[in-house]
Amino acid sequence: MELAKGIKNRKEEAVTSDLTAEIVGSGGLSVYATPCMIRLMEHTAWESVESCMEEGFTTVGILMNVKHVSASPLGAKICCETELSEIDGRRLVFKVAAYDDKELIGEGIHERFIVNAEKFMSKISG
Repeated sequence: MELAKGIKNRKEEAVTSDLTAEIVGSGGLSVYATPCMIRLMEHTAWESVESCMEEGFTTVGILMNVKHVSASPLGAKICCETELSEIDGRRLVFKVAAYDDKELIGEGIHERFIVNAEKFMSKISG
């Protein structure tokens, strides 16, 4: 597949006890944790374009700007949808949204940057 605006992806997960704010340390309630929603959004966006990367290249997350607007209980099914909305050189901008069984629970923008994996890792393992 060729990298182009409009690429979409969708991932689902169930809210289990290990994905709650209480367990991941982002709050004290047994509801879907904001960091878990963000992780799902980032993973869904990454996966949507990974097969478009030239050999040796990948993308890394550089910005998350999202609102978590509704709580989801244990057992809820979470669905994340992403769409590549902008390509600016090596910078990729995604619209991201997450829903539970009832309603929108989060939405926003996620940016990723295309990098040469070997060069990237050599800079941090110095």
